Amino acid sequence: MTEQVPPAQEQLSTLLEGIVDLNTREELAERLEAAHQGQQPLEIKAGFDPTAPDIHLGHTVLMEKMAQFQRFGHRVTFLVGDYTARIGDPTGRNALRPPLTPEQIADNARTYTDQAFKVLDREATKIRWNSEWLSKLGFDDVIRIASMYNVGRMLERRDFKERFESGKQIALHEFLYPLMQGYDSVAMRCDLELGGHDQIFNLNVGRHLMARYDLRPQIVMTVELLVGLDGVEKMSKSKGNAIGISEPPREMFGKIMSISDELMVAWYPALLGQKAELSEPNASKQQLAERLVARFHSPSIAAEVLAWWRAGRPVDDMAEVRVACGPLFQIVRDAGAAASGSEARRKIEQGGVRVSGERIVDPSRVLEAGRYELDVGKKFRVLLLVE
Repeated sequence: MTEQVPPAQEQLSTLLEGIVDLNTREELAERLEAAHQGQQPLEIKAGFDPTAPDIHLGHTVLMEKMAQFQRFGHRVTFLVGDYTARIGDPTGRNALRPPLTPEQIADNARTYTDQAFKVLDREATKIRWNSEWLSKLGFDDVIRIASMYNVGRMLERRDFKERFESGKQIALHEFLYPLMQGYDSVAMRCDLELGGHDQIFNLNVGRHLMARYDLRPQIVMTVELLVGLDGVEKMSKSKGNAIGISEPPREMFGKIMSISDELMVAWYPALLGQKAELSEPNASKQQLAERLVARFHSPSIAAEVLAWWRAGRPVDDMAEVRVACGPLFQIVRDAGAAASGSEARRKIEQGGVRVSGERIVDPSRVLEAGRYELDVGKKFRVLLLVE
């Protein structure tokens, strides 16, 4: 840290914005004050399992909090969960997520670390991989770690509890995931771990294990989960409701413009740190889209895309969107023209959808592989590549 770093209380006012869980505020205030007085930065970490090749807007809510710590002079580690990705964390899911191959994990991790610096300070960010220590554990080490936690507490985790009570499968190795993630904190001896709100259980396991290893327990801090394009579930590439931060700027802009007004209101504070202006929702949505394109591409590109959008997006200059073959309502949703399948159905049935000039009112009409022009309403136009 430097002499110009703000006092602990000033840091708190910024760091607590958008926080859902904090265990505990008192400890955070004490450590920030000690760090300020001694000019000794805190060690902050956040883990990301490379289960898909792209970082999306949902990830950036957490990454922006990491960046705030960086701006206050603290040391931030971007932890790649290349070893934990072999298990697959079922958080928020009702079915076991299949593990990835080492090759898939390596490819995904490579894009993660490249894209992370669209938000984080490259020079101030340390990249680590949890295979550094987890791959070296022997079976006796695993038994020792497992002995530090009991099944009753493991079943307090929401998704485990729901699956257990409904008679759905919980594989034994899934119980190892929170322990492995918790051991990351033991190995790294961090002061604070950041995560999404759905990770609160796992983060507290790390706090518990650190105490069992006679280490000062980490502070746990979580941020709100960003709801995806469908307006229902958290943003996830596997659910098809995400916007990748490396997507072409026009596709990113168009997808943001497709979200409901209600979703826009939720995205504003999460992604921009301010409230949306509700008197003119369409103008507010354009501002949201422009600022996000500027953040992940450039202000000049954002200005060009905004002008393109307001000009009506000429057919010979339309953004391209790739989608899978299927019923039209699904394609309209996946193209980013509707926030959910039901909204897509409604737009189709109301006559607001044209495919290569043909108005289609049957939501179940199947589009085969090919190239189409998709118009939804007066504003949404893309070149559709159905594969």
